[in-house]
Amino acid sequence: MRDFTVGSVWGIPIRINVSLVVFLPILAWIIGSGAQIDVYAGIVNTFSPTQFDVATLTAGSTPWVIGAGAAVGLFASVGVHELGHAWAARRYGIGTQSITLWLLGGIAALEEMPREWNREFWIAIAGPITSVLTGVACYALLLAVPGSAPVVGFVFGWLVVTNVLLAVFNLLPAFPMDGGRVLRALLARTRPYEAATATAARFGTGFAVLFAVVGVLSFAPMLLLLALFIYGAASSESRSVMLQGLLTGLTLRDVARLDAESIDADESVSAFTDRMIRDRRTVYPVVDAGETVGVVTLDAVRRTDRNAHDTTRVREIMVDDLPRVPIDTPAFDAFVELGTHSSGYALVEDGGEVVGLLSSEDFAHVLQFRRDGVEMGPREAF
Repeated sequence: MRDFTVGSVWGIPIRINVSLVVFLPILAWIIGSGAQIDVYAGIVNTFSPTQFDVATLTAGSTPWVIGAGAAVGLFASVGVHELGHAWAARRYGIGTQSITLWLLGGIAALEEMPREWNREFWIAIAGPITSVLTGVACYALLLAVPGSAPVVGFVFGWLVVTNVLLAVFNLLPAFPMDGGRVLRALLARTRPYEAATATAARFGTGFAVLFAVVGVLSFAPMLLLLALFIYGAASSESRSVMLQGLLTGLTLRDVARLDAESIDADESVSAFTDRMIRDRRTVYPVVDAGETVGVVTLDAVRRTDRNAHDTTRVREIMVDDLPRVPIDTPAFDAFVELGTHSSGYALVEDGGEVVGLLSSEDFAHVLQFRRDGVEMGPREAF
C-alpha cells in the first residue's frame, strides 16, 4: 500500500500508510459510539481531579468530537513511541530511514539492527518508556485543562490510559514486538544471536496463535490481523538472521560467478540456443561493443516465438535493468539488494568494470555449502 510523507523529525521522514487513512475514521466511530466513553470515563475519573459526567460527554455530536480527537491523539502517541526507538538508536550511531504509521501501529525502519544485546535492549525498551512518559505528559495536560473544557480534558485522560496500555501491550514477548526484542536481547547475553532469535521467534509464533484464537472466539478482526502480522514478521526476521549468520564473513568474491563467458547482444536467439546446448549453461552476461549491458537466460528463450529464433536478437530478449554491486560487498547485503530486483540477477563490478554475474541460485548453492560446513573460497566462472 502507498505511503504519504507528512513531515520529518530529526531528519526522519514521517509517513502515513493509506491503511491508516481508511482506518482512522472507523477508529473515531468506534471510540465515539457504544459503551467506550462510559467505560473510559469511569477509569479516568479514578485519577482525574475533574470528574467527567457521562451525560455531558455523550450529548449531541460530542461523542464524535471525542472519537476524532482520541483517534488522532492515539496515532500521534504511536508516532512518539516510534520516535523513542529512533532516539535510542541514534544514541548508538544508528540512523532511522523512516517512521511509518499504519493500520496496526507504527514501524521505525532502522538502518540496521544491532546484534549487541545491550544496544537492542535499550532501543527496544525505549518505545514503551516513551509511551509511559507520553502518558505522564497527557496527565499533566489533563491537570492544566479547566473544568469548563470537559471534552479536551477527557481526551487527555483517555490518552493517559491508552499510552499506559500501549506500553504494557508492546512489552508482551511477542517477537518482533518490543517485548520480543527485549526477550531476544536478554537471551543473547548467554547464547548465540541466531539461537536467541529462534527462541524469541517461537514466542512470537505462540502469541500469534493465541491472538488468532482469541480473535476468532471474540470476533475481533484486528486481533486476527495482528496475529498474521506477528507470525509473518517473526518468521521473516528469524529467517533473515539465520541467513545473515550463514553468510557472515563472505563477500561477492565468494558467491558470484567471476569472469563468466558472455554472449554478444547482436547474436540471434537461434545461435544463443545452440551455444547453451554446447556449453550446458542457461545464463549468460550480454555484451554490446565490449560493455556488459544485461543478462539473457533460458527462460527468456522459452518465452520467444520458436519460429522467430533466427530473426530475433539477444538484445531483444535480455534483461538490461540490472543492479550493479561492487565485488567486495558483504554477501548478506548483496542478498538483500538482489531480493529487491524481480529478475533475480545482478552484475558484479570491480573498479567500475563488470567482472561477474550474481543470481539467487548462487546464494542457494553457497547457503547449502555453509549449512553442510563446507569451506568457501572465491568462485570462478562455471
